[in-house]
Amino acid sequence: MRWKCTVAYDGTGLHGWQSQPGGNTVQDILENRLKTLFGQPIRIHGSGRTDSGVHARGQVFHFDGQWSNPQTDLLNALRSGLPESIQVSSVRSVSPDFHARYSATGKRYIYWLYEGYAPPMETRYFWSLGRRKLNIDLMNETAALLLGKHDFSAFGAERGDGSPQNPVKDLRRLEITRKGRRIRIATEASGYLYKMVRSLVGALVDVGIEKLPPDELVNIFKSHKRTQLIVTVPARGLCLEKVFY
Repeated sequence: MRWKCTVAYDGTGLHGWQSQPGGNTVQDILENRLKTLFGQPIRIHGSGRTDSGVHARGQVFHFDGQWSNPQTDLLNALRSGLPESIQVSSVRSVSPDFHARYSATGKRYIYWLYEGYAPPMETRYFWSLGRRKLNIDLMNETAALLLGKHDFSAFGAERGDGSPQNPVKDLRRLEITRKGRRIRIATEASGYLYKMVRSLVGALVDVGIEKLPPDELVNIFKSHKRTQLIVTVPARGLCLEKVFY
């Protein structure tokens, strides 16, 4: 039986999604819980990796395992043995050809900024800008120039493990909105390069504080080459909101 699961987590203090020696990753914690439930090692497959400190509301993973009781019992059993920072929100049986990563058609990420200094209870979910002020209109005008199917090498980074990446992605949405001091950058795409979202946000913030001219950003984008002008913003403001199938 193949199971599709949706999980949310607070990435603070976790070492990202992918299993690592020493554990303390979302994958390791979930697999340890499934091993207890099924009495044997269970490998899970996620829709993609999230870095250390990145959060998720709608990460998706699948695994194979025989379960004769109701699906709700599996959900409750899985939930009960997890730390408070990780919560499985749904579990359902799917066809054997479903794959959390390869069946996905896109993802939505949200990055949260705080103009000023975020309250202490929110600092783990916002990147505080301090005294910097953003020109939201200019950021949106520039973001519109990046939409579509393109080579996004200028916003990618090497993973360091030699894994190949296809730089061509379809960026379907890149939108900046404000509510008081809280600024939300929403992006949807067919997929993302390593650190692509955090690099796009870094570039747009520099446009918003009028440090990086929009035409210069577009030239970097079209060059397909990463430069020191493209910075990667902190992980804590980033959240994987939804995976599309």
